[in-house]
Amino acid sequence: MSIVLPTKKVKAERQNPKRMIIYSKPKTGKTTAYAGLDDNLILDLESGSDYVEALKIKVNTLQELLDAGKAIKAADNPYKYVTVDTVTALEDMIQPLAIKLYRQTPMGKNYDGDNVTTLPNGAGYLYIRQAFFQVLDFIDTLAPHIILSGHIKDKVVDDKGEMVMSANIDLTGKIKSLICANADAIGYMYRKGNKTILSFKTNEEVTCGARPEHLRNEEIVVTEMNEKGELEFHWDKIYV
Repeated sequence: MSIVLPTKKVKAERQNPKRMIIYSKPKTGKTTAYAGLDDNLILDLESGSDYVEALKIKVNTLQELLDAGKAIKAADNPYKYVTVDTVTALEDMIQPLAIKLYRQTPMGKNYDGDNVTTLPNGAGYLYIRQAFFQVLDFIDTLAPHIILSGHIKDKVVDDKGEMVMSANIDLTGKIKSLICANADAIGYMYRKGNKTILSFKTNEEVTCGARPEHLRNEEIVVTEMNEKGELEFHWDKIYV
């Protein structure tokens, strides 16, 4: 195949994030916000959507997640957005696949344990990572836009609840760094009064940022209560 070199700048091919990570402390209003995004299917891995009216499927096992994905594909991918709520729970859920991958290796063919993270010298975390990203690649095929919802550890939130140390997104070491590196946008969600705010501001203390120009270094109100006591959603400022 011959390579044709460009003679002028090639236009951007994307405006909105394909894969976006949103994380916050628990009970911040993430699931309520996701429910307000039209055409968004929530894959609920933590039974966190019980009190929310939404497009949602409860998922309790890896097999249920794979079955849900197959059903979405069989229906010709009817959703514009798919949200994994939460990616923190997904990491715990992929253990059976990690074991399967380890058993496919010469040293693991006789393994009869139920948790590869107990292997000597941390060897099992390689298979956790392989399983995690194998499932994540499958999820990426389910909709044009994927949202990965995550938690942080409460002990690193400051007194105002508005900052989190970058090293403490609640995922295992290398998974955390790899998933952040491959995201188009990383937003930290927090509440201020009657507003839920999604911050993409980058600094040394917060893991945030975005490739899309309209999100870069912005703080956007995604949910707020109006004077009638009704929730209003502003996802059109995220996905323009």
